[in-house]
Amino acid sequence: MAASNPNHLQLVITEHNAQQNQRDFSKDKYFDYSQRAQWLRAAVLGANDGLVSTASLMMGVGAVKEDAKVMVLTGFAGLFAGACSMAIGEFVSVHSQLDIEIAQMKREKRMTNNGQNEVELEKEKLPKPWQAAMASALAFSLGAVIPLLAAAFIANYKVRLGVVVAAVTLALVAFGGVGAVLGGTPVVSSCPRVVIGGWMAMGITFGLTKLIGSSGLEM
Repeated sequence: MAASNPNHLQLVITEHNAQQNQRDFSKDKYFDYSQRAQWLRAAVLGANDGLVSTASLMMGVGAVKEDAKVMVLTGFAGLFAGACSMAIGEFVSVHSQLDIEIAQMKREKRMTNNGQNEVELEKEKLPKPWQAAMASALAFSLGAVIPLLAAAFIANYKVRLGVVVAAVTLALVAFGGVGAVLGGTPVVSSCPRVVIGGWMAMGITFGLTKLIGSSGLEM
């Protein structure tokens, strides 16, 4: 029996280790970010909507009323109404999607040996209305709390408006960055888009409300 070549054995072992490391690396690096799409969309949309809509509502009232109490109460009303609206809207929307997918799955179901297993796997991928609704409501509330906290303890009118804008800007950067990281998208393009959109919403609301108030419709 011929003696084994040590160099050949070492080469085989090295190639095997390299292939194993490559497989492990590929497995660690690859992740299907679309698995997060449902709850990520609901959470990011809810947080941004809560932040921007509540801040814009407060800025609009602040354009014609300098009273901090009125501004904060308006923010709380926006928080409660928005959280309920987001939860109900998300539940109805996702439940409609669920009904469509279940109906389609029943139409495509084939009686095969693995048919039941395939159905069970498909059920695991179906959207969850309650999960999406709760994520939207909680995320909206989280976003709405930020401008409320920024305005609640500041009596000076101009300082209060400036602090609200600054707090909302920082929160928009944070939400945009977190959403981009969790979704596997570029942070550099996501954050400016979110921030500019929030500024536009607050600026337009403030400007139009100020215009309406100066026309004599202010209460």
